[in-house]
Amino acid sequence: MRYLEVSVDQSADERNRMHQFVVDHDAYEISRLLHRDRYAADEHAMVFHVEGPRGPYERALAGSDAVHDYAISDCTDESFYLYVRAALAGDDRTFADAFSQPGLVVVPPVEYRADGTVRLTAVGPADAVQSAVDGVPDRMGVDVRSVGTFDAGRLDARLELTQRQFEAVAAAVEAGYYATPRSATLDDVASRLDCSTGTAGELLRRAERTVMADLVAGGPV
Repeated sequence: MRYLEVSVDQSADERNRMHQFVVDHDAYEISRLLHRDRYAADEHAMVFHVEGPRGPYERALAGSDAVHDYAISDCTDESFYLYVRAALAGDDRTFADAFSQPGLVVVPPVEYRADGTVRLTAVGPADAVQSAVDGVPDRMGVDVRSVGTFDAGRLDARLELTQRQFEAVAAAVEAGYYATPRSATLDDVASRLDCSTGTAGELLRRAERTVMADLVAGGPV
């Protein structure tokens, strides 16, 4: 069984409208597609986690002709879960079809990032993996980040961290906050993140809670 990690760079005209909204608005970091079911030829039901304020995003969503129905559940931080039932056409459908090869499984989340790229991991037979890459139109830039034999250990707690939490942990590691002996303070981490010390501490605490809960849930080695 093979896996493929790919980043696809689409132009503004090719992107899904709500992905382009994330790109255009600084308040949004990323939206993650957690689940998708196709229940008609051109219609999909999807669940997303969106990092950013609800109000502007919902107003843009409500103005989309492709959206048939949606529901939103707020999170405790500035993010929310979104259920949406929508029609996929044009470039949206072409992109979705490329990764709907027989035998291929797209492992969630699919990341719609603020830099305009879409990142995803797909698992399946080698021919299905190759067909997915070949199915992406040439006009869309495809960057194969990694490919190889799938290891279930690749699915880990990082998938549960928000982008900002991951950035905080990465900054803390780079600064030496987790070194022994510790060679950096929360002030140093906050400086790297360009935020307050309190915000840096909260980001690290939430990330640590997520990682530790995931580790314990897996049971002893």
